[in-house]
Amino acid sequence: MANFVLVHGAWHGAWCWRHVVQALSARGHRVAAVTLTGVGERMHLMSPAITLETHIADVINAIEAEEMQELVLVVHSYAGMIGTAVADRMPGRLAHLVYVDAVVPKPGESWSSTHSSATREARLAAAAASPDFSFPPPDPSVFGLDGEDRAWVMRRQTPHPGHTYQAVLQFDAQRVAQVPRTFINCVVPPLGTIDAVRQRVADKGLWGGAWLAGGGARVIEMQTGHDPMISAPTELTRILLECAGG
Repeated sequence: MANFVLVHGAWHGAWCWRHVVQALSARGHRVAAVTLTGVGERMHLMSPAITLETHIADVINAIEAEEMQELVLVVHSYAGMIGTAVADRMPGRLAHLVYVDAVVPKPGESWSSTHSSATREARLAAAAASPDFSFPPPDPSVFGLDGEDRAWVMRRQTPHPGHTYQAVLQFDAQRVAQVPRTFINCVVPPLGTIDAVRQRVADKGLWGGAWLAGGGARVIEMQTGHDPMISAPTELTRILLECAGG
C-alpha cells in the first residue's frame, strides 16, 4: 500500500482528482486530495489575506493530519510551487514528488516568474479589480477539454487568490533534489504558461545541476492536455502507481 497526497492547481479543487482518487483507492492505496484555502468547496474562505504560505500550510497540515510517511506528493500546475516548498521543508516524509504539468521554480522565483508580461498584467489587473483580490479562471478549453469534461470543469472552477501569484519562494534546491522527482509533460495541447518550465526541466543545469542529482529526476510525456486527471485519468493513474514503485 502506498500513500498519495494530491494537490490541484489554480481555479480547481480536490474535485478534479475524482477519477484518480477512485482508481488509486480501488487498488488499496491511501489517498488524500487537498482543497486549497479559498477555492473549490472552500471558496467561502476567499480573502485577500490568502498567500502562498497559506496554501503550503494547507498541504503540510493535511500530511500531518493523515500521519502519512513515505508519501507520493502529486502537484498540478500552480501547485508545483507548493510541492517544491513541501519537499524543502519535510523531505524525509516524501518518497516521490510528481509535478503534473506543473511549475518548477528556481529559488527566489514566484509562480508568475515564467509567465509573459501580458499574462502577468492581465491577472494582476483582474485581481486588483475584484473585491477579494482574486482572478477568474480561463475557459477549460485551454486545458484541451471539450464536451462534457469542459462543461464539468466550467461549472466547478472558482477564482484564485491573487496574492499567491507574485509570492516569492525561497528553498534549498539541493534539499528538494533529495526527493526523487517526475515531471509529467502534457503536450496535446501544450498550455502556454508551462512552456518555459518544459524547457527548464530538460536543462541539466537546472538548480545548479541539482535537478538531475540527489534522488534523480525524469520527464514523462503524456499525449493529452493540461488537466490529465480529467482527460486521461487511467494513464495518469498508471504513471502515479509507477512512481510509487508498483
